[in-house]
Amino acid sequence: METAVRELLVERRLIGADEIRRQIEVLDSRTPALGARVVARAWVDPYFKERLLADGRTACEELGISFYDDTGLIVLENTDRVHNLIVCTLCSCYPRPVLGLPPDWYKLKPYRARAVREPRAVLAEFGTVIPDDVEIRVSDSTAMVRFLVLPRRPAGTDGWGEEELTALVTRDTMIGVAPVALPIAGADR
Repeated sequence: METAVRELLVERRLIGADEIRRQIEVLDSRTPALGARVVARAWVDPYFKERLLADGRTACEELGISFYDDTGLIVLENTDRVHNLIVCTLCSCYPRPVLGLPPDWYKLKPYRARAVREPRAVLAEFGTVIPDDVEIRVSDSTAMVRFLVLPRRPAGTDGWGEEELTALVTRDTMIGVAPVALPIAGADR
């Protein structure tokens, strides 16, 4: 179906093959590394963090991350009292400009339904156990609003540079299914 629609659009000169190729290249260039850069910058620059929490999209654009549609980006900060988890219950809306393509499990109906009903159980299945005294907030993406988690900076990373911190951040930490983990002791930073 996609091929037929694409060929029809090109045939009718509504879009050119070069534009399609360019858009595919843009989508392919989006990876969680972009989001990790955003998180690490927020960890080392309190003014950037403030702007990121106030307007995620604009702050990302400061770092040269472009958005290819009109969606907003809300960044939610994990704290010692609140853990954020991202889901899209209706489909699989996902912050692709900063995370790339969503993982397959994110799009599955069981994750989408259970993340809202029983977030602690879902997180535990990812190996993330949240203490009972920490509130879990589940945010549901929409067609016009996407969410990104600003995970907690791990203890023991004072003095680390932005590049070192970027290497710690994963897609799963920015969705909220995993905390940021330090490398195993003795491994090179």
